[in-house]
Amino acid sequence: MASARERVLDAYETLLIEHGPASATLDAVASAAEVSKGGLLYHFASKDALVTGLLDRLRTRSAADANAIRTAPDGAVAYYVRTSAPGGGVPGGVTRTYLAVLRIADGTDAGRAIRDALAVVDADAYAALREELVDPVLAWLAQLVADGLYLRTLTGTPLPPGLGVEKLLAQMRRYLPVEAD
Repeated sequence: MASARERVLDAYETLLIEHGPASATLDAVASAAEVSKGGLLYHFASKDALVTGLLDRLRTRSAADANAIRTAPDGAVAYYVRTSAPGGGVPGGVTRTYLAVLRIADGTDAGRAIRDALAVVDADAYAALREELVDPVLAWLAQLVADGLYLRTLTGTPLPPGLGVEKLLAQMRRYLPVEAD
């Protein structure tokens, strides 16, 4: 069972994603997390502290995802592309946390801290891809392709009919030479 702190962060994410920043009041978060307002304030003394907690969660999940990218049996590019595509699922919920953070990126006083946290997520993934790919430009291209798929995941846009991640990866493998082991 998740701790009260994790339930609060889960509830905050859900409210941000499903109803937007205006709905994510401290009272609403406490209610959705099934904790008292005092219980919420014990873990997060203010709305800013809640945002900071969400950003910390994003960084933690991003670091775990970057490690998964690096250690994926089928390679960094294949993992990153597959998990960025709609229905691909990213371990640790980094996609969900990322989407929640995007919902508040411009709507809070913490906008700069949020953009900095998102830059860390981007840098983590690029560094993991760079360990596999020979050319930094090709690593960036692989990241941009996966970022496009990630956007489809965040917006719920399906892949084009008849095309899928495996077809995309097959073409990418032709053009993205990896480091020799």
